[in-house]
Amino acid sequence: MTTLTREEIVRGLAENRESPNGAVRNAHAEALAGAAETSGDRALFREALDNLINAYLYSSESSRMLVPFARLLQEYDKDPGAFSHWDAHSLFWQFKWVATAISDSPGIPLESATGWLDEMERRYRIAGYSERPVREAELWLADAIGEDERAERAFRRWLAAERDEMSDCRACELNSQGQYTVLHGDDAEALELWKPVLDSDLTCAEEPHRLLATSLLPLLRLGRADEARFHHLRGYRMARGNESLLPSVGKHIEFCALTGNEPRGLEILAEHAGHVAPLANLDDRLAFHGGILVLLRRLRELGHGRTPAVPYEGSPRTVDELYEVLYAGCLDIARQFDARNGTTRVSDRFLAQVGREPLLAGLPLGVRSAALPQTASAPVPAPRGPGPALTAAAFTELVERARRARNLGHPGTDALWAEVAVRLDALPEADPLVRADLADQQALAAGRSGAKEASELLSAVRDEYGALGVAERAVLAELRLAGVAAQSGAAPTEVRALLRVALRSAEALDSAEPLRARRIALVELSAIRLESYLRSVETPDGDGHHDHHGQLAAELADFVAAHEGTLADLVSEAEEMLGRVALTRGDPERAVPLLAASAARADLAGRPWQAVDPLVLRAGVLMTLERPEEAEAAARSALEHAAEVTDAETQGVVRLTLADILLQRGEAAAESAEHALAAAHWFDQAGLTADGGAQARLLLARAYAGDGRSAEAAEVLQSALADLLEHGDQQAVSVREFLGDLLHRLNEPRAAAEQYLLAAEVAKDWEDPRPQAGLAHSAADTLSDAGLAVEAAAAYERALELHRLTGEVPVAEVRILRSLAWLGLREEVTSTAVSGARKRMEEAAEVLEAALAADPAAPELRSELAQTWHQLAQVLDRHVNTNEQSYEASDADDEEQALADLGAEPAARLSPAEVDGLRLEEIELWDRAARVYAELGPDHLRDRFQCLNNAAWTEQERGDAAAGATRVTALIDEARALPEDDVPDWLLPSAERLLAQLNDTE
Repeated sequence: MTTLTREEIVRGLAENRESPNGAVRNAHAEALAGAAETSGDRALFREALDNLINAYLYSSESSRMLVPFARLLQEYDKDPGAFSHWDAHSLFWQFKWVATAISDSPGIPLESATGWLDEMERRYRIAGYSERPVREAELWLADAIGEDERAERAFRRWLAAERDEMSDCRACELNSQGQYTVLHGDDAEALELWKPVLDSDLTCAEEPHRLLATSLLPLLRLGRADEARFHHLRGYRMARGNESLLPSVGKHIEFCALTGNEPRGLEILAEHAGHVAPLANLDDRLAFHGGILVLLRRLRELGHGRTPAVPYEGSPRTVDELYEVLYAGCLDIARQFDARNGTTRVSDRFLAQVGREPLLAGLPLGVRSAALPQTASAPVPAPRGPGPALTAAAFTELVERARRARNLGHPGTDALWAEVAVRLDALPEADPLVRADLADQQALAAGRSGAKEASELLSAVRDEYGALGVAERAVLAELRLAGVAAQSGAAPTEVRALLRVALRSAEALDSAEPLRARRIALVELSAIRLESYLRSVETPDGDGHHDHHGQLAAELADFVAAHEGTLADLVSEAEEMLGRVALTRGDPERAVPLLAASAARADLAGRPWQAVDPLVLRAGVLMTLERPEEAEAAARSALEHAAEVTDAETQGVVRLTLADILLQRGEAAAESAEHALAAAHWFDQAGLTADGGAQARLLLARAYAGDGRSAEAAEVLQSALADLLEHGDQQAVSVREFLGDLLHRLNEPRAAAEQYLLAAEVAKDWEDPRPQAGLAHSAADTLSDAGLAVEAAAAYERALELHRLTGEVPVAEVRILRSLAWLGLREEVTSTAVSGARKRMEEAAEVLEAALAADPAAPELRSELAQTWHQLAQVLDRHVNTNEQSYEASDADDEEQALADLGAEPAARLSPAEVDGLRLEEIELWDRAARVYAELGPDHLRDRFQCLNNAAWTEQERGDAAAGATRVTALIDEARALPEDDVPDWLLPSAERLLAQLNDTE
């Protein structure tokens, strides 16, 4: 075995602390602890044990911390004086983790667990610590072994004990207090306790991550489904992929199973497939696998037992197979706990969890999830039987309702006729007219779907109605035959011939027939619509410059004039068509009143659902005309009118329209999110997940972002990303940039930079280089934030090149140059590096001065120039300060070690004259910047004060604090001479405090 040197162990420990949590980090920590013990360096060994305990804690192997903790405790008992104050504090702090690990390890006898708890109490008492952590540990041990009275006493003593430096953070304590409250059936009280954590007022390394998951079922039980949705989206993002949070991941999976989101649950399970194997921490395994089992049981109940799940121990598993193996394993763990604890409490709670029934039939989450696969084991709905027989009168009433709905064009017509079809088979005699009506519905459905047999079915219906003497229905069948012919691409002459037949049949209806005039008008309106199509086929607009739209508009206007006082619903259709023609002809102002009139006539006709389309279209037109208040009113009216609409796509469109308008108005992001969420759900129901559903999710993400919910926005957007990227390069760039912005806000700079760079790649061949320049700039900023200096510099250089191609964005050029200047100083501050940074800053100033030559009064350019001088002075100040630090290091006993600690090679030091020259230049630059800020006015007062502050202290460093004090005094006098309302509250106190500090240094 290779022996590590002390330096290698020290370096390895530093690297291990920064490594991702998990088995790899643990194995490395174990090796380092072994090497440290072998080295004989007891201090190093203690450090390695401490590191190993921490590695285990934040992994799925937390129960393994017992051995290294016992070793570290032995080291303490041998020589407490060898432990610094911080080392001793860390050891006692870890006692709490160990107490929990012992309670959660069924292999440790109850007597030993109780003994460790007693030992913790004794040591805390001797060390002078509060009993608060001890009582919390006692609470959970007592709860596990069924000693409820003892648990309640421990709970009360825990709350009563004083908080001290050994107390858990407030976030973790509130988590535990709320969990105990939930066990006693008070979800509302628990959520009130958790509120500061859930609102992120109190946080720590694993909060609110854990509580967001723990709160899901209490919220659902209290009917607070919207909050539960937010907690799931935000919380799962925080828990995803974190080994120590696998129990929380299990809770998110369980939440999906109990809210009708089984596909989402399967996706989460798949993302954590590598963690489904047996975990070393049995309590974590029970919690994680317990949540998975709730999902698997639901999938089995839905007939998906043979659906592939995830592998287990290297073998592929179906839902059924994974359920059986996890259930057996969890039940065995629960019984191990029971055997140790002398109670069935753990297994009782496990069985109750696995047997939970759904809390909601369906809760839209907003994220895209694939539908469950169709499998052979999935239940196939059997053809519906005749059902309970209806009386003749009841059946007659059902048929009449279906006919009334059909005559009105009601959205529920199909459902009513489906019910008639079911009931008809139970009757001893079949009414021929009812059967003809059912055949009519079948033919109509075939025509809508473009089925080949539509013409044949319609012809049969026409003949059947004719034979029964229902001529007005036969006319409709003939008219539909013309429509089906046009839809199938028949020759215009054939379509026109069918229209003439329909018109003659309508005109031939008995004059006493109430529907005669309506049938004639309907044929006329249909002919107008079809003739427009036929003319476009025969003579495209490009051939002979035929004004097809003008002719169509004239015909529709004549129709409206002829029937305005009678057939409101048909006139409504004609006016909607007129509105659409006006839009096609580029006249939105003309379209607005036509669409409004169409909606009003639909209302007048008692057909509110017919008003939905013109209202939605009108809302969109009004937004393009920059009339947002009217647009919102139209969209809200459309939503109200859609109450009886059964078409899922229409419901999605209505809600998406209103959501978009609200978001564009910038006043109702939360309400916009509600409508976008509903729109996504309806588009999914319509099978349009990748189309309307993707756009709804994009809007939902923007609404969440506008409401300050960046985590939820990112989760929704990422789920729909693949669909959105299929909608053209413009949207692909926009979506990736938006996702990059969200990830940047969430402090995920590497992921953000990736999105910006992918967007820039799409935009690289565009004629306008500005979008790519902006994306490269954003990528550079995030790469810099991620500490990837080389990659950031390359991205900045590319952005600079692109901006210069446009020659239009000097401010962007300048900011890139300043960023490159600072990037060059990140690794080391040497004369060479400072020279490079100075060159970049001076180049930035030259760009601005050239731009100001063309526009001397431009405030933004002047502000940027002042900022450039300000930052150049800061660069020089950094050089001077680093030089001073190198002098201090040279006084150390070991100069080389001091330089190594500074992370720099020995560099040429500045002479006193050089230092003074740099300080004078700093002062001159800050003065120059301050003068510009003064000219720019009150908005730049804080920048001006910062320059004055820096110059004053630099004067003090030169040994002339009086000069600095003079500057500050002048500003104070200037401020006091101004009207009181013109002086910010912070200015005089800050300036007077600065003056006092400068005077104290003299």
